[in-house]
Amino acid sequence: QVQLVESGGGLVQAGGSLRLSCAASLRTFTSYTMGWFRQAPGKEREFVAAISWGIVSTYYAESVKGRFTISRDNAKNTVYLQMNSLKPEDTAVYYCAAKGGYYSASAAAYNYWGQGTQVTVSS
Repeated sequence: QVQLVESGGGLVQAGGSLRLSCAASLRTFTSYTMGWFRQAPGKEREFVAAISWGIVSTYYAESVKGRFTISRDNAKNTVYLQMNSLKPEDTAVYYCAAKGGYYSASAAAYNYWGQGTQVTVSS
């Protein structure tokens, strides 16, 4: 009944761009914050970006500011993460997540998760 379907991951060269998509089948009548997280091998899962559906606002980790853009298409119920100027250190599994209510940068606060999609940036 609740499903997040991700697409767009893959292998890109350094300096290139990639757009991740997350189609959300959220059926409850509430406002959701949608987030992107990533986890590299041997590292903790980290916050990347988030966008709210209540008070519309966007939030970014310092490491991706100016390079990544989170957006949404309400008609398609889809959230995007446009990633530009990719660096090898961006290599990670990227996860789409959803939570009801206020924005949070904490993974523990999110209720629903996608399956994860691998992004690999070659040098």
